[in-house]
Amino acid sequence: MQWAFVFLISILVIGVGGYMLVERWSFFDALYMVVITLATVGYSETHPLSFEGRIFTIVLIVLWVGIGVYAVSSIMKPIIEGEIRRVLGRRKLEKEIRALRDHYIICGFGRMGKYISMELQNTSVPYLVLEKDPTIREKLEREKHIYLFGDATEDEVLIQAGVERARGLVAVVASDADNVYITLTARELNPNIFILARSTDESSEAKLKRAGVDKVISPYHMGAVRMVQAILRPAVVDFIEIAFHGQSMELQLEEFTVHPDSIFVGASLKEGEIRKNLGVIIVAVKDSSGRMVFNPSSDFRIGVGDTLIALGKINDLLRLEKILKQAKS
Repeated sequence: MQWAFVFLISILVIGVGGYMLVERWSFFDALYMVVITLATVGYSETHPLSFEGRIFTIVLIVLWVGIGVYAVSSIMKPIIEGEIRRVLGRRKLEKEIRALRDHYIICGFGRMGKYISMELQNTSVPYLVLEKDPTIREKLEREKHIYLFGDATEDEVLIQAGVERARGLVAVVASDADNVYITLTARELNPNIFILARSTDESSEAKLKRAGVDKVISPYHMGAVRMVQAILRPAVVDFIEIAFHGQSMELQLEEFTVHPDSIFVGASLKEGEIRKNLGVIIVAVKDSSGRMVFNPSSDFRIGVGDTLIALGKINDLLRLEKILKQAKS
């Protein structure tokens, strides 16, 4: 495009300079002649052309047809192609949005929203980003997120994002008031959806819970607790870093839900021999009623809908997941 502009300006300069030199015209008369010649509007010349002036006009037209048309097409090509790519890309994105099922809706693509989206992307969990700031569009496209522009507090936008068929919603916009409003709207559209919200103010936590949030996260409170633990119990914090944040490829915390036809239903942890055969430690069990049992004994019996919180190596956890999916014979 830069060379195209150089060619166009060069033709203009050559034309104006040529008429001023050959015909001895003023700058404005020469410029007018160049413009009507290149635009092919058919107006008569400002002054009668000499033989040399006609020859120069022919040369100018040939240059314009050869170089000028190429320059203009070079300028228009990326614009047209970019518009076509934008339209086709948008249609593809809309098709992907309509195909989403059991996905998570991330409301807000700030620092927290970006981190959450990246983690879900890395773990192949379906999600959609809702953002109303158009300046973030390029970043969303560059990082290949499925996104939708609009205000998450509006019913139509959440419906378009598939809230009625979504598994969960994460409200992490900058305003606690907006997070409350998003929660109220989402809960009305889908009473069974899991909602996680960020709170920047302690007084907002109770409001968010009353609005229908299942889990409220206060990043400032969690950060302060984490820093205190790093001072008082540095070794514990190091362990949590490894287990919770995946900084070690060897060790990881994971959760597994026990399905009704699993071979572990009704068996005790000792009978399941999870630790003996797989080297996986069951840190806690959350039963179907929501009660959390920490460090369950070997006699603890696994029930339908229980969530096993396991600590172990990634390969061992994958083996446990595979076994849990095995049905009773």
